[in-house]
Amino acid sequence: MLKLVEYADEMKVNYLTIRDCVQKTQQCDPVKLNRESITYIDISSIDRQTKKIVEPQYIIPSEAPSRARKRIYKDDILVSTVRPNLNSVAFVSNQFDDQIASTGFCVLRSNPKIINPIYLFYFTQTNQFVERLTKLSIGAGYPAVSDEDILDSEIPLPPIAEQKRIASIAQKCDRLRRTRRYTQQLSDSYLRSVFLEMFGDFLELNVNSKFGDVLEIPLNNGVFEKNEKYSFGTPVIWVDDLYHTISIDTSKLRRAKLDDKSVDKYEVLEGDLLFTRSSLVREGTGQINIVPSLKERTTFECHTIRARVEKRIVNPYYILGLYRSSYGRNLIMNRANTATMTTIGQEAIAELLCPIPPLPLQEKFAQIVHRFERLRIQQREGDRQAEHLFQTVLHRAFRGEL
Repeated sequence: MLKLVEYADEMKVNYLTIRDCVQKTQQCDPVKLNRESITYIDISSIDRQTKKIVEPQYIIPSEAPSRARKRIYKDDILVSTVRPNLNSVAFVSNQFDDQIASTGFCVLRSNPKIINPIYLFYFTQTNQFVERLTKLSIGAGYPAVSDEDILDSEIPLPPIAEQKRIASIAQKCDRLRRTRRYTQQLSDSYLRSVFLEMFGDFLELNVNSKFGDVLEIPLNNGVFEKNEKYSFGTPVIWVDDLYHTISIDTSKLRRAKLDDKSVDKYEVLEGDLLFTRSSLVREGTGQINIVPSLKERTTFECHTIRARVEKRIVNPYYILGLYRSSYGRNLIMNRANTATMTTIGQEAIAELLCPIPPLPLQEKFAQIVHRFERLRIQQREGDRQAEHLFQTVLHRAFRGEL
């Protein structure tokens, strides 16, 4: 459906659905391409911070998963239909021209006579686009939308020359945002290097101790509540909150109407560790994060597992570093099971090898993490401002105010 809106300077601009602006795409069987190998892009291949394809898989067509069916070309835009609130989108560069993507993506192929592909790419990153899809998503654990939901999204469509001007402005602003994120990636690698320097020798020893040996209370899964219970009430830590921070950011947690019995059973305390139980993306399984100091009683959701360690034996920040290290991640991935999604259970986590260095050395590492976290708080504020600037530019650009 076409409708008109007025941009700045009284410019009349069409609003069309994305469906009206893109070409139809096709699915194919990779085996029928008659190639020795293909590049396969699934959701785990996307860096949702940089919006780039960073970890594709190179596979033999006969061994391709059943989801490897979407043929993609240069300048296509990949939009993940799973967890749309995370905005996993990417622009297909020449490197991935005529390759295969997962059916977990909606592939947008611009009609060059109607829409500039970079203009469309930045529209898929606007709060307006993300919020609409988030409201449409269904499923408590793994909310998702359909290709149709994405194609039905409306987009303002000024003349091509104006689209290119807006895309150019967005690219310049995006470069600032990416520079800050690159700095964050460097700082993430710093703590891993410190951990390896301090504890590398202990990881090479013949380890007999298990993670279950250092627990104060048994592992347990979190609370399950239907979507309609989420509005106000007790803060609940979800899977999404376990990624991309040193400790869990509790400032923007979802809230649910929980009774006192549920809060008592599923409450987390400062220093508790949470693992992700399952993920459609293999590397997303078994991710660990730590609960910081809390201002109010807080709980955790059923797709996460709570671990409370005996602090006379181990420091929780040491455990955080251990299972975020390449050594710890290998332990977790070796015990994870993959079917439709990758999962890890309480028993497998309890059986993870757990080297136990001297407690004073663990506490020294914890002090380094605390000092580093204070710096990261300042860094996150800078990131927040850069993201706010980027979204402000996009908002004004797509309203014709730039």
